[in-house]
Amino acid sequence: MKMRSSNVLRKLRAGETVNCVKLNFSDPRAYEIAALSGFDCLWACQEHTAVDYRQLQEQILAAKAHDCDLVCRGPRGSYSDYVRPLELDATGIMVPHVMNAADAAQIIRMTRFQPVGRRPVDGGNADGAYCMIPFVEYLEQANRERFIILQIEDYEAMDELDEIAAVKGYDILFFGPGDFSHSLGIPGQFNDPKIRDARLKIAEAARKHGKFAGTVGSIENHLELIAMGYQFINTVADVVTWGNWCRKTVAAWHNKS
Repeated sequence: MKMRSSNVLRKLRAGETVNCVKLNFSDPRAYEIAALSGFDCLWACQEHTAVDYRQLQEQILAAKAHDCDLVCRGPRGSYSDYVRPLELDATGIMVPHVMNAADAAQIIRMTRFQPVGRRPVDGGNADGAYCMIPFVEYLEQANRERFIILQIEDYEAMDELDEIAAVKGYDILFFGPGDFSHSLGIPGQFNDPKIRDARLKIAEAARKHGKFAGTVGSIENHLELIAMGYQFINTVADVVTWGNWCRKTVAAWHNKS
């Protein structure tokens, strides 16, 4: 018995890019549609939405049914907030607002098994195939096939960017331009030189320390981001797409009448 392998990690380790979609809707059918459509990764969120663990479990099952990875961004909190999505068999977790190297190291300690960290062990959940994966093999497979994303979303974190990037045990260093622009007092000004500089520095720091760089982008700018060194790119969000479609449809209706 083996843990399901991560397609995201397989592609990244092979030098390929990953296309991710963020989903704020909680219905697992939205996740199944995205998985069926061919996205590499689905991004579920417990930081900014009311998704509970029962709903998250259904979202993960919808992704797994079509061999699609799912990453869950959880709230900042205790180790339980980080490991429960993994135990439900999310392929990865994303931790927001990492502020310094000590913060990053503590996250790794809570989310990786020995010899990397000291994550509490319970192989009796979905990720451990309900104790059907032998104990030691479960620890090894979880460290190898589950990914950790650290989000840089605050200008203060740039003071220790190199030290954060150097921390062992995580996979993807992720630039969050929305919160970063807010932290600088220039919300939404994504073309500001300070934002572009941070975006470049984060990609460079990730490459320097053998990590992968991730960020939020779009179909319109994803090639530019790839040229900067980004391999994990969230190109679309369900609420944006649905909202745009609804407005366009209503506008077309009124133009006809």
